[in-house]
Amino acid sequence: MVFNIKPHERKIFELISDTAEELGYPAYVVGGYVRDRILGRQSKDIDIVCVGSGIALAESLAVRLRPIPRIAVYRRFGTAMIKHKDLEIEFVGARKESYNHSSRKPMVEEGSLEDDQNRRDFTINAMAVSLNKEDFGHILDPFNGMYDIERKIITTPLEPGKTFSDDPLRMMRAIRFATQLNFTISKDTLESIEKSRYRIGIISKERITTELTKILASEKPSIGFKLLYDTQLLELILPELAALHGVDVINGNGHKDNFYHTLQVVDNLCRNSNNIWLRWAALLHDIAKPPTKRYDPKHGWTFHGHEVVGARMVPKIFKKLRLPLDSKMKYVQQLVRLHLRPISLTHEDITDSAIRRLLFDAGENIDDLMTLCNADVTSKNEKKVARIKKNFELVKQKLVEVEEKDKIRNWQPPITGEMIMAQFNLRPCREVGQIKDAIREAILDGKINNSHEEAHAYMIEVGEKLLQ
Repeated sequence: MVFNIKPHERKIFELISDTAEELGYPAYVVGGYVRDRILGRQSKDIDIVCVGSGIALAESLAVRLRPIPRIAVYRRFGTAMIKHKDLEIEFVGARKESYNHSSRKPMVEEGSLEDDQNRRDFTINAMAVSLNKEDFGHILDPFNGMYDIERKIITTPLEPGKTFSDDPLRMMRAIRFATQLNFTISKDTLESIEKSRYRIGIISKERITTELTKILASEKPSIGFKLLYDTQLLELILPELAALHGVDVINGNGHKDNFYHTLQVVDNLCRNSNNIWLRWAALLHDIAKPPTKRYDPKHGWTFHGHEVVGARMVPKIFKKLRLPLDSKMKYVQQLVRLHLRPISLTHEDITDSAIRRLLFDAGENIDDLMTLCNADVTSKNEKKVARIKKNFELVKQKLVEVEEKDKIRNWQPPITGEMIMAQFNLRPCREVGQIKDAIREAILDGKINNSHEEAHAYMIEVGEKLLQ
């Protein structure tokens, strides 16, 4: 079978072919580029395997390109990278690998194309396209990867138990590819992931989190998280999320399964936002429901304070997963803490004061919070969903009206601590903070307008009473 090489990429492939022939290195395009192009997906990353030195091939090719590109050489791994126009092309010599049971880092030696294909993780990634004169463009597919693409199946070239034992990260990659491509993992491969799951312990948290984030960045992340749960990998890498699974029943009263509810919220949100940190907030928004779950004979199941406890859990989860402990973590923490607020406003008469406080607490993230809360409206009762969403639209309208009038979003105090100290001839002290807090509360309650003039007059009134 001949690979359909795009006209705008044929020139670079022919140039690689000519260079490889001069060096006496048989050369092939392998891996994800071949897979994605067969699937009709865009790919700018091209992996070239040659039977020889990948670094030498890259260096010889670079002098033929215009403009001459810079080469990133990684001699320790025997690889080289060239950026040419909008393509990233990586070169490596064909190799075969053997593994020590305690590490996923292989012992590598030179090998043939067959050796290189044998070490690939899945059949759909083991296809190669020849760049050699005698069969240029022909697909070399020893494990029937093309057939598995047609069947939409993820399976390993060799025995799956050995594949996953050698490199346990491949378990995560299988689930990630199934999620991204909407493929099914073959029965024996899936069973082998469950049997091999404890091998994930030798993989670094950074590598695991990279795969988790790619699953979360996909069109429908629930596919991957269900597979992670079914294979029991989730209990090992994110037990707080796995703990959401299941329904407790007392006296015939049960709560909804918060695991599947969470996945529905994530999928809902993904239809409206590609913001990966907002997706993390959706994944973690109910993370504290298990530790806050209580049964009340009068009111049934409750999860009081789960938004507060959940916000406290976020930094611990981020630290464990090696996610950034910076403004991104604080963003997720803020959204988890506030995710009930907009919904709660749909159950009562909406006051300007409540809207001001929501705007004040959410600040510049109010729009993302509303997107999360809208995704959080899930129920099998369609009338209930329609009613809540209708009220939710009223909240959004009210937010716009109050913000236009009071300018609370990204609020900056109209009266600073320095102004208070100058007015009352004070040094830094508790009373300065009390006066600032009183001004803020008066603005949020609507007692005074958010203006310097009214805030200044209120400062004098409060200060004279407090300091007399």
